[in-house]
Amino acid sequence: MSKKEKLSFSSKAVHVGNEPDSKTGAVIPPLFATTTYLQDGVGQDRGYDYSRASNPTRQMHEENIAALENGNFGIAFSSGMAATTALFQTFDSGDHFIVSRNTYGGTYRVLEKVFKRHGFEIDFIDTKELEIVEQSIKSNTKMVFVETPTNPLLEITDVQSLSKICKRKNILLGVDNTFMSPYGQRPLELGADVVMHSSTKFIGGHSDLIGGALITSKGDLAKELFFIQKSVGAIPSAFDCWLLLRSTKTLSLRVQRQSDTAMKLALWLEKQNIEKVIYPGLESFPQHELASNQQLTPDGRPIYGSIISIDLGSIDARDRFLSKLNLFLLAESLGGVESLISNPYNMTHGEVPKEIKIDMSITEGLIRLSIGIEDFNDLKYDLENAL
Repeated sequence: MSKKEKLSFSSKAVHVGNEPDSKTGAVIPPLFATTTYLQDGVGQDRGYDYSRASNPTRQMHEENIAALENGNFGIAFSSGMAATTALFQTFDSGDHFIVSRNTYGGTYRVLEKVFKRHGFEIDFIDTKELEIVEQSIKSNTKMVFVETPTNPLLEITDVQSLSKICKRKNILLGVDNTFMSPYGQRPLELGADVVMHSSTKFIGGHSDLIGGALITSKGDLAKELFFIQKSVGAIPSAFDCWLLLRSTKTLSLRVQRQSDTAMKLALWLEKQNIEKVIYPGLESFPQHELASNQQLTPDGRPIYGSIISIDLGSIDARDRFLSKLNLFLLAESLGGVESLISNPYNMTHGEVPKEIKIDMSITEGLIRLSIGIEDFNDLKYDLENAL
């Protein structure tokens, strides 16, 4: 058993990829802000030749994020969408894919408006209904790609049960784990083949960088992804990778705090005069039991995330509510230390056709809250005043 396999999650977050510098003894590894490297002769480099292909700081980040997902390989990209794009670029024209119907608008956009032009067949279906998933598999289906919980309705797919279907059918299972982070859910342990993160969100955690990552234990898939990373060049900067190494050190602390506060706020919101409160930790949530069994901290405790969605019923109610907020900031993104609020209908899912949004219950009155690390009472007062 290797050193990293022996460590607990929080210890891995601090130490894996963060070894002190061997030359100076610096506790914080140096930032390798270089594009190119001295070679001792033709064909005689020292492990690096050009930073698009490989960079020591990026490698440290990739080792760190792979360890947190308990995977063998981490491949870093310039954004979550670059990571998703790279994963689909490992396939061929004519291949068929099943993707969560209630998925992030950017994922819908790149698959519907880019990859379909290149001959991909894509069906957006309700992946929480496993019978529908199995019935949708075709002879040319190559991957099922699910987001769980989904954005913004927090629908949950049973990853372990779905992985058994995918293995039986000899197709890959990819999971977008952005909403839970490796602290709250580790899909590779549940049978997934590859995990995607928008590391902009909880992994970065401070709303100061853009990044993405893919994690897998499948050597052949990792080899293809590293080739695409080098060939296409959608890589994160060395500085962003250095910031990500800083950020994951506090990942467990941040995510636990955010989730604890979200649980208390959801319980309070459910008692208010609100049309709908959506949060997996509530017993009223249709998939509460599945969330309690699948979304677990590294020591096995249920955790429900820090995203809450509420439906205020109308555009007027939405706008009055938003206009009175002070702490919650109306902005895109999520997972940062500050609390953010957004209207998915017009923001994250703005380019999804209206009829599809309505069919998915993404209404103009739907509000998505991303809970930060502020004090519970201050956040509650802000929401109470706005309501």
